[in-house]
Amino acid sequence: MNYLEFYELAQEPFSNAPVSRFYYSSAQHAQALLRLNHAVSAMKGLAVLVGDIGAGKTTLARRMLDSLPEDEYEAALLVIVHSGITPSWLLKRIALQLGVESPAEEKLALLAQLYQRLVRIYESGKKAVVLIDEAQMLASREIMEEFRGLLNLEVPERKLLSFVFFGLPEIEDNLRLDPPLAQRVALKYRLEPLSAEATEAYVRHRLRLAGAPRLPFTPAAIQRIHDHTGGTPRLINTLCDNALFEGAMARAREIDDRLLDRVARDLGIEAPERPAPGAAAARGGREGGLDLAEIDRYLESLGVK
Repeated sequence: MNYLEFYELAQEPFSNAPVSRFYYSSAQHAQALLRLNHAVSAMKGLAVLVGDIGAGKTTLARRMLDSLPEDEYEAALLVIVHSGITPSWLLKRIALQLGVESPAEEKLALLAQLYQRLVRIYESGKKAVVLIDEAQMLASREIMEEFRGLLNLEVPERKLLSFVFFGLPEIEDNLRLDPPLAQRVALKYRLEPLSAEATEAYVRHRLRLAGAPRLPFTPAAIQRIHDHTGGTPRLINTLCDNALFEGAMARAREIDDRLLDRVARDLGIEAPERPAPGAAAARGGREGGLDLAEIDRYLESLGVK
C-alpha cells in the first residue's frame, strides 16, 4: 500500500534527507540562524553550533549556506565524514572549496595560494566563510591548531576567513585540545529538542508542504509523537513516516495514539511509561521514595513512638 496515495500526499513529508523545501524555522532555529549570520557578517572568526544527534544541525547548516547572498559571500560547506583526516587534507579541501585552482602539495606554498585567494575575495567586497558539518569528527590537536592558523590570516581591517562549526557536544572537547583556539570562539549556540507545541507545528508544517488535505494524526497521537521522540526532529520523521505506512496498511483514515505507541514500540523509541492516576497512593503512601508505614514501625522498635 502506497501511503502517499492513501493520505493524498504529493511527496514524502518525513524524509530524513535534508530537503531544504521542508525546512521548519522553529523559534530556536531562527535564533540560531540569526546569531550565526551575525557572526559571519561581522567576520568574527569562529562560531559554533552544538546539538545532540538528530537535532537538525545538518539541515540548519544547509539552510545557512543557502541564505548567504552570493554577491556578499564566498561560502562553502564541508562535511567531515570520518575522523581520520589529516591537516594537509583539510587545508587542501578548504582551499579547493574557496576557489584555489591546483592547490600545491607543499604546505607553505598552499598557504600562500590560499592567502592570495582570500585577499582577492576581500578586494572583491565579499566575505569568505566555510561551514564545517560533523565537526566533532575533527578530534585531534593538530587539526585544531590548523584552524587556529587559518584564523590568523587577516588584513589590517579584519579577518579574511570565518568558520562555523556544526557538531555534537563532543566538539567542545575537541576545541579544548588547543586552548588558544577555544578562546577564539566568538559565538556558541546550542540546539535543544522541540517543545510539544513546536513538535505539533513541525508535523503540521511538513504535512502541509507535502500536500496533505488534512491532518491524519489525532490530537492524542500528536502528543504521543512528542512523548516518544522527546522533540528530536530526526526521530519525529522516523516515527511519523512509519506511522503513515502502518496507518495506510490498516486503512486507518486517522492515526490514533494506540497505533503511534505500537509503531514506537516496534522502532524501539518508546517514551517512559506514564504513571496511572493514583499510583502514588497505591504504593502505600511513599513520599520521596520512603514508606511512611515502615518508618513508623522502625520508630516503634526504638521506643520513640
